[in-house]
Amino acid sequence: MDLRKLKTLIDLVESSGITELEVTEGEEKVRIVKSGGMSQNTVMYTAQSPMMQAIPPNQLHVPVIASASVAEAQTLESTGHAVKSPMVGSFYRSATPGGKAFVDVGSEVKEGDVLCVIEAMKLLNEIPSDKAGVVKRILVENGQPVEYGQTLIVIE
Repeated sequence: MDLRKLKTLIDLVESSGITELEVTEGEEKVRIVKSGGMSQNTVMYTAQSPMMQAIPPNQLHVPVIASASVAEAQTLESTGHAVKSPMVGSFYRSATPGGKAFVDVGSEVKEGDVLCVIEAMKLLNEIPSDKAGVVKRILVENGQPVEYGQTLIVIE
């Protein structure tokens, strides 16, 4: 299991009301336990071995790359309608790798048109437009992890 998936799982546990999550993929097993203190999550990971290893979240060096600064995103939001991520996951512009993007900058969209998909827990979630208009800016790179409430696309 790659570190991006681990980071996504940790973020899901932190942002939800659950205290423990266990995921098994083949012979790999991950267990995340939320303790009472802030950022005290423990990740237990096994791969083809019954022995478990604890990895503190601060040692999971997963770089988060922002396509637009917070100030830039706020400026764009004030000049257009911001479509925000309804969940934590990985952003994709098309339904299949190498496939045609749902929208590009300059594309006209109607309310309900699919703008992108967010993969969360191996499920692809279509993100529809909640406003008709023209895509002014796409703020996230294909395959980039996104957070809940992060601005993805600006429609004018």
